[in-house]
Amino acid sequence: MKVDLFDFDLPDERIALRPARPRHLARLLQVTSEGLTNHVVRELPQLLRRGDVLVFNDTRVIPAQLEGRRGEASIGATLHKRTDLRRWWAFVRNARRVRIGDTVSFGGGVEAVAEDKNADGAVLLRFLGEEPVEELLHRAGTMPLPPYIASKRPIDDADAADYQTMFAARDGAVAAPTASLHFTPELIGAVDAAGIGRETLTLHVGAGTFLPVKVDDTDEHRMHAEWGRIDEVTADRLNQARAQGGRLIAVGTTSLRLLESAAGEDGRIRPFAGDTAIFITPGYRFKGVDGLMTNFHLPRSTLFMLVSALMGLDTMQRAYAHAIASGYRFYSYGDSSLLLPAG
Repeated sequence: MKVDLFDFDLPDERIALRPARPRHLARLLQVTSEGLTNHVVRELPQLLRRGDVLVFNDTRVIPAQLEGRRGEASIGATLHKRTDLRRWWAFVRNARRVRIGDTVSFGGGVEAVAEDKNADGAVLLRFLGEEPVEELLHRAGTMPLPPYIASKRPIDDADAADYQTMFAARDGAVAAPTASLHFTPELIGAVDAAGIGRETLTLHVGAGTFLPVKVDDTDEHRMHAEWGRIDEVTADRLNQARAQGGRLIAVGTTSLRLLESAAGEDGRIRPFAGDTAIFITPGYRFKGVDGLMTNFHLPRSTLFMLVSALMGLDTMQRAYAHAIASGYRFYSYGDSSLLLPAG
């Protein structure tokens, strides 16, 4: 499909630079085959059915944004995929000044050697020393806010909490599963009281989620791989909930992509551990999910393509036009939507 089909105009003032406070008071646009209705996230339990299951991503964002030097050159690195205990692929600013074998100093005694380069310009960094890389990052790194926020204001102490979900348990993401940012203990209590189930999986979100689609046709785009895991016990519970008539509602596109990667043609969720580079566009047949809670995404992005695949491009174009006209806030710190396809 032509990428231009997924374009739309978004006024700059619709980009949220801070989250709603409290988080569950963000707005929520419900999109169904019957139309659009305006809500707030706190009303989510009333919009779902007893027996439905919300599926959360429990990845934890690490301070993966690094600023350093190689000689006189200023180097910026955003880690995006781990390969082993000491090596990460990184998108590098000023990468032409970094050659294989060079050492980049990030301050605080944190250094890394450039060991390889990809065709897309990514650099493989091997962190020196014996300290766990996680400790090095907490000393030298900052939270990797998306460029559409970081370009408009400095990263500050509030972001350390604001850009982390209440489910965060497993270090490894360099971008937050932002649909889950809306959840608070108060909202989870209401979800439980309504008889709505909860399950977690892990997908370590990579910085590739923010990369623009640079080709003219979706067939030519290649996704960056991300590592995910669904254990056998969780897969069994998800299948049982569905067998009893419950719907699986992915909280965020990351949860959805992993569920679809783990689902067989029969719709059953299998245990999964490994990389996924699934790219979902209109025409895709969904097997593992029955609905999606997600924020509002960038024009021409793979995520807008995904929601268009779930609900139909015309429906999502109408939904986004309504959201823009009605003052909904977009992107990572913005408002949310609940997408419930027919069937």
